[in-house]
Amino acid sequence: MSETISPAHTGSQPKPPSISFEFFPPKTEEMEQNLWGVINRLAPLHPNFVSVTYGAGGSTRERTHATIARILNETKLTPAAHLTCVDAACADIDEVVDRYHDVGVRHIVALRGDPTSGLGSTYRPHPQGYQSSADLVRNIRTRYPDIEVTVSAYPEKHPESPTIEADIDMLKAKVDAGATRAITQFFFDNDLYYRYLDRVRAAGIEIPVVPGILPVQNFKTAKNFATRAGATVPDWLAAKFEGLDEDPETRKLVAAAVAADQVQKLASQGVEIFHFYTMNRADLVFATSHLLGIRPNGAQRAA
Repeated sequence: MSETISPAHTGSQPKPPSISFEFFPPKTEEMEQNLWGVINRLAPLHPNFVSVTYGAGGSTRERTHATIARILNETKLTPAAHLTCVDAACADIDEVVDRYHDVGVRHIVALRGDPTSGLGSTYRPHPQGYQSSADLVRNIRTRYPDIEVTVSAYPEKHPESPTIEADIDMLKAKVDAGATRAITQFFFDNDLYYRYLDRVRAAGIEIPVVPGILPVQNFKTAKNFATRAGATVPDWLAAKFEGLDEDPETRKLVAAAVAADQVQKLASQGVEIFHFYTMNRADLVFATSHLLGIRPNGAQRAA
């Protein structure tokens, strides 16, 4: 790691990092009850914001909008709404942005989105749609300068990018279009993040590049997810979960130790902001946040 990351704070009581959480909208009443249990469990940690994912198709969009509206109406959390370019004309996407702005959303996570036929297939923009996430970012920021726009970043490059350099060029295009923050695809090897950050800074990109953390709730699921996303699963991580398929209690303890080790090492290098992919589960995220020194209701401790 060649870039020196500034420590979060000087003195014997460093300030705990800032955190944010990602949720996905529920598909059933049972899933909705579970999500709100997770939100109520994590809300006292006072995240910087919480984001809600978004997929192509009317029903998915409506679930995202409904979840965002309920967070605004029933909690003190600051929601960020995901938005993609997939299978939608510019006018339809603009209408969604208008609706979000009308209900009080001032933060959008703008993504190109994956092909509807799945990762690995060729992405084709809608004939009347935005051609790239940079175009989407530019439009949001032009129409609503008061909306903050976060974008994605890929320490191991996006699966469709020919090179890491091309991938960083795309990130720079999104920043030039008005993006104010990037959140990375999850990774398990911190050196990937450090090397990526070096390259990003060398390219003149100065916005915060927030590490995305995926606590491993289920190793097989995480491995499949990583394969589709083009993220590496190190051998050492597989070894830690070996033989635990039928032992959920031990698996949970191992998962908590792995996540805690990753974030504490990042924090020791001065990383001040973390984004957790919660998978709509609270325990591992809450425990990891606790080990970062983050306590409910603002009673913070040194990590």
